[in-house]
Amino acid sequence: MFEFALPWLFVLLPVPWLLRARQSVAGQPLFFPPLARLAATEQNSAQHQRWRMPALLPLLFWACLVTAAAGPRWLGEPVTLPQQGRDMMLAVDLSGSMNINDMVIEGQSYNRLDAVKHVLSQFIDKRQGDRLGLILFADAAYQQTPLTFDRTTVQKMLDDAVLGLVGQRTAIGEAIGLTVKRFNTYQSSNKVLILLSDGANTAGNIQPREALALATAAGVKIYAVGVGAEQMVQQGIFGPQVVNPSADLDEKLLTELASETGGRYFRARNLQELSEIYQLLDQLEPIERDQLNYRPQQSLLHWPLAGALVLLGLAFWRRSRYAR
Repeated sequence: MFEFALPWLFVLLPVPWLLRARQSVAGQPLFFPPLARLAATEQNSAQHQRWRMPALLPLLFWACLVTAAAGPRWLGEPVTLPQQGRDMMLAVDLSGSMNINDMVIEGQSYNRLDAVKHVLSQFIDKRQGDRLGLILFADAAYQQTPLTFDRTTVQKMLDDAVLGLVGQRTAIGEAIGLTVKRFNTYQSSNKVLILLSDGANTAGNIQPREALALATAAGVKIYAVGVGAEQMVQQGIFGPQVVNPSADLDEKLLTELASETGGRYFRARNLQELSEIYQLLDQLEPIERDQLNYRPQQSLLHWPLAGALVLLGLAFWRRSRYAR
């Protein structure tokens, strides 16, 4: 969209006419040098009776100057800037038990990690305005992506995560400790950790309750999600047997981690429950809706300035030509 930054400056457009009126009444010359030279050139052209310079040339020169001073510019389409809402770290369990095929997606069984990826991708896509980070943990915890507004990169890193990448056991304490360490490098009042695990703490140098103390001191809120079905049919020696594939899930620990930090513990026995959990998280930790918008601006004042210079150059050229 085209507009002027200072449109009120166009009130100066009649100034040459006022000066002409003053000159005709008082017999005084124009006091603005460029206009005076243009007027002199116009008279000189008339005296030589050659090609006559248009009488409006000085006025066009003045109009170009006023137009440039008014600040012509082109406004682009509105652009939305990311508005920081929360710093949210996603900690995903990659232990060996995440390979159990007890999650169903569209009638087909998938392992727990694939189910988490399927639902978590939708959650990531909605978190516009939040800085997201990704931590993967098993025998130890590793930061896969730092806190960033680049949700596409976080999503790709999650998609590329494979079982066995960082071991077979479960280091819940280290995942929390690493999250707190990364949060401490940023200034934020809204620190959220979403911890997804299907087992108990069996590895790592930091115990979960030690990490809990660090998280509490740093103001990190933990939402813990226990992943895995409670019943699963397995073929045994004596025929099909119903077993609990989540027998190793330490729900007591995950509940304590969440409640002590002001968060909540969720149980995801199937894909539907997992999806509902993320919908609830959107309600518990709403995205910042206030957005910052700006419109890119491109100055166009060089065009009227160029026009004024051309007119001024033309005036001096004609003056020098007729002076010979």
